[in-house]
Amino acid sequence: MSIVLTGSIAYDYLMTFPGYFKDHIMPDRLDSISLSFLVDHMVRQRGGIAPNIAYTLALLGEKPLVFGTAGEDFEDYRQWLESHNIDTTYIRIIPGVFTASFFANTDLANNQICSFYTGAMAFARELSLEMLQSRPEMVVISPNDPVAMDRYVEECKQMQIPYVYDPSQQIARSNPEELRRGVDGAYSLFVNEYEWELLQKHTGFSGDFILHRVPLVVITRGAKGASIYWRANEVEVPAVPVEKIVDPTGVGDAFRGGFLRGWRLGLDFEICGKMGSLAAAYCLEQRGTQSHYFTIEDFIMRFRAHFDDGGKLEMMTQKTA
Repeated sequence: MSIVLTGSIAYDYLMTFPGYFKDHIMPDRLDSISLSFLVDHMVRQRGGIAPNIAYTLALLGEKPLVFGTAGEDFEDYRQWLESHNIDTTYIRIIPGVFTASFFANTDLANNQICSFYTGAMAFARELSLEMLQSRPEMVVISPNDPVAMDRYVEECKQMQIPYVYDPSQQIARSNPEELRRGVDGAYSLFVNEYEWELLQKHTGFSGDFILHRVPLVVITRGAKGASIYWRANEVEVPAVPVEKIVDPTGVGDAFRGGFLRGWRLGLDFEICGKMGSLAAAYCLEQRGTQSHYFTIEDFIMRFRAHFDDGGKLEMMTQKTA
């Protein structure tokens, strides 16, 4: 078993309102509000952090394993993942509960009214990494039920399994002690610029302390690329130019998938970061977190249009997970 991805599994329900919310909201009546918006378009997309990362990993030749909980409406999603070389053996279905869902209604000014249904994700705390039949080389602990995330941190430490700590959206929901435990013991930490500052605030750890405590720290910076710190030594990686920005949702997950594939192949972290930047660009050019597609040959060709890999990416055409 190579890499295990823990984290949310969800559906995204995206709706379009053909007007402006401001025309239907009276600020002086918000203490007693009942609003209904008739939308003219809705799509359901596959989402969730763990499957999103897994999808890009699989495009690049990995066979990742997703470890988490989903609801009774998950079967078509499972078939999709398995058809894309993603192992769903350890996705537990919770009877009588729906898969976690994100609902977003967007108006003509790109304002959004959103809600999130935790659903089956709340049961992730009942799963244990001890269920795995073989020892993984790496575990990714990404946004999930906070109790589950804390459990997986402790289990990785007890089982001496290197883990990637990716708290991102759950930094605000996790208590400071949980976050400190996650950071202190991680082999790698992935955050964006804002999350990097927020993590320091919530843990009380300084940036310098984290950089000297966690061997590999990756901070994504949007259009500015990413900063990669290996034992506190920094490498800057630029963003890859995109043909057209369509949807930023899931771009960070695609970056992680590209980076982790390079890491699994034993490539240096600068190339890993550039693989992440390219994977992020593919995602940014499509709507949805699992809508981008490329062959390994396409990926290598586009990589070489921007970067010099010294021929190292050729191993992706020969080596499988």
